[in-house]
Amino acid sequence: MTATLSPVPAGTAPATRIMTFWCPDWPITAALREHSLPTDTALALVDRGEVFACSPTARQDGVKRGLRIREAQARSTGLVSLPYDPSLDERTFEPVIAAVETIMPGVQVIRPGLCAIRVKGPSRYYGSEAKAAEVVFQTLAAIGLTDVRIGIADGPFAAEQAAKATDQLDVDVEQLVVIPEGGSAWFLGSYPLEVLEQPKLTVLLKRLGVRSLGDFAALQASDVRNRFGIEGALAHRQASGLDHRTVVARKPPPHLDTIADFEPPLARIDQLAFAFRTRAGEFVDTLREAGLVCTALHVSLHTESGEVSERRWQHPRWFDADDVVDRVRWQLQGTNASDHGLTSGITRVQIVPDIVENLSDHADGLWGTGPDEGIHHGLARVQSMLGHGAVLTAIIAGGRLLADRRVFIPWGDAAVNPQQSAKTPVKDRDQPWPGRLPGPVPATVFAEPVPAAVIDSRGNPVDVDLRGLLSADPAFFSAGPDGGRRPVHSWAGPWPINERWWDPKGRVLNRFQLVDQSGSAWLLLLEDHAWWVEASYD
Repeated sequence: MTATLSPVPAGTAPATRIMTFWCPDWPITAALREHSLPTDTALALVDRGEVFACSPTARQDGVKRGLRIREAQARSTGLVSLPYDPSLDERTFEPVIAAVETIMPGVQVIRPGLCAIRVKGPSRYYGSEAKAAEVVFQTLAAIGLTDVRIGIADGPFAAEQAAKATDQLDVDVEQLVVIPEGGSAWFLGSYPLEVLEQPKLTVLLKRLGVRSLGDFAALQASDVRNRFGIEGALAHRQASGLDHRTVVARKPPPHLDTIADFEPPLARIDQLAFAFRTRAGEFVDTLREAGLVCTALHVSLHTESGEVSERRWQHPRWFDADDVVDRVRWQLQGTNASDHGLTSGITRVQIVPDIVENLSDHADGLWGTGPDEGIHHGLARVQSMLGHGAVLTAIIAGGRLLADRRVFIPWGDAAVNPQQSAKTPVKDRDQPWPGRLPGPVPATVFAEPVPAAVIDSRGNPVDVDLRGLLSADPAFFSAGPDGGRRPVHSWAGPWPINERWWDPKGRVLNRFQLVDQSGSAWLLLLEDHAWWVEASYD
């Protein structure tokens, strides 16, 4: 349904008419499509422990952007939380742009879910601006996208606000707002200053008594420029309906995806690897012709029973044809019982480059890359024979205990926690971790803490009370089942660690440093009256 707003007569109308189409809650729409969730799912996308975006169902329960995830889960008991993936927004929005470009070339992507296009040509071709918008509605509905809002006005800023104004108008699902030529200033006059997305300028204008875009546009342009500078002058033009920006049509990216369909379906991994090898070579050759290399790709495997296996793979350098085939094979083999076991033959393999870089950035150095190339091929060969998880790389993560900070990931993968979901990032070591050990850290960290005993000069076990006071000074300690008694030369501590104090399964520990008479230094833990050796200093 079209809503045409009639403006108060204005001055000279700008020549550029812009159509903006907006898909509300696009990150939510992309996540629902990616994970095949019902549209009425209470969904929240989480970024750094906070809600980045939430579905309309979740908002009805009181969830909103910026909430901590625990508070959001308390408000909506059935809330489904997923990590926010910006690349997913871009990847799922690409088919939408491709569909629009088939009927109207010259689309500019402002951000995933919001695009702009010059409407002069389409309106002449289809008969009017409203008919051109109707064609867009029909085209997007054909690919399953029905919740689309379109605004047409003078300039990108006014057109974007017109598209978003459909939420305040009593119109149907197909929502269109057309601002006649010259009416953008009138249309924007009642809008608050916050839509300019310039917080500092907004605060200053409110202190001066300016409350709306109409009040701001009523000021003299020369006075605004002298007082607020170039940024203020540009914001003043936007508020006046004289947007300085224009639509810059994007250059459609080269088609780099590779899809291989198999009929009849292939049930054996070796058959699939052999059949897909040619397509993998074509995929790499296409990238090279475009002057690119792929450092991260998305693999989708479809079966004849409707199952879909998807995974994102990274490479420490860049993918060649053999690497692509190996990732497809590893994805079928799986690394544990939870991510393999497709029950029917493979009908389609789709490879989408997720991260591409210029080939020149990966050119060989002056003296070549002989040692690095040899190491790369050697590790890749071991992985191809023994599996993706056969070669591991140690990285340092965040945490309080040293064993928690040492994480092993498959060689070539991104820093994700293998003990959790494949998209769960490793804890950031740069975040504050109260109770963590300051540097220098011990050189040797035991995979499992070694049982130990610490006694005083009378032979009684040393313990720590609830106030953090020692029962006696440590005089001797022993480590391991066969460890001898060693005199304590010096010691420091205790340093308490209280993990998850709100949880009955939380841990309360005390950390000590001990030096024996031989000069060896040890890091000990005391938990529930039991001593453990966590690490040793070399």
